[in-house]
Parts: sequence; structure tokens; C-alpha cells
Amino acid sequence: MKTFKNHRGNRGFTLVELMIVVAIIAILASIALVSYQNSVVKSRRAAASACLLEVAQFMEREYTTRLTYANVNALPALGCRDDLAGLYTFGLNGTPTATAYSVEAVPQGAQASADTKCGTLRLSQAGTRSVTGSSGATYCW
Repeated sequence: MKTFKNHRGNRGFTLVELMIVVAIIAILASIALVSYQNSVVKSRRAAASACLLEVAQFMEREYTTRLTYANVNALPALGCRDDLAGLYTFGLNGTPTATAYSVEAVPQGAQASADTKCGTLRLSQAGTRSVTGSSGATYCW
């Protein structure tokens, strides 16, 4: 008579199962990394647009005080400009006239290479928002 022994095999993961899990984790991590990087670029761009609005408020205060934009040769040292120092350069786009100005935020370094869709953000005295990139002001602002 033949007796069967109850063999309990080794329990655990095979190498193939482990490699499948590692591959799935790698795919999810790569998707998450790209999404995170896009979010960082967008948040930096939002901070730059908010800083441009602050610069525009400075220009409007100058106009209220002197009744002209032409006396502004340089922008003030605002806190937001210091926070974004390595990422954006803020300045006047051309020379302000008595009734018109344009300020801009030019991306620098990593922000410039990552945010090619928007490029330079510009804001005029009329509140007109524009960009040098291909996506248009609606997407970038």
C-alpha cells in the first residue's frame, strides 16, 4: 500500500514574481516623478506670475504718485524676487513711457529648460498678459 506524505513545499516568492513586482513599482515611480516635476514647474510659474502682479502694483503706485511711469528705471527689491532668484529674472520689458509699461519674468536655469511651453511671462499696464512660449497666456497664467 502506498502512503502519501504531506509535503509542504517552500513557501515564498519566486524570482519571477519578485521581478514583476519590481517592474510595476518602477513604472509607478516613473509616472509619479514626471507628475511631481510638472507640478513643481507649474507652482514656480504661478509664483512668478504673482510676483509680476506685485511688480505691477509697484508701477501703479509710482503712477499714482508721479502721474507717469517714465521715472521708473529699475524695479524694487521685493521679497518674491529674492525667493525666485535662481528661477526667474524680473525686469522691465523696454523703457516705460509716461502712460505705458511692460514687466516680464524670464525663466532661468532649470525652470527655463522645463517650462518651454510658456517661456517669458509679460504683463502690461492695461493688464494684458502674454507669454513667449507656444501654449498661450490662458494656459500659462
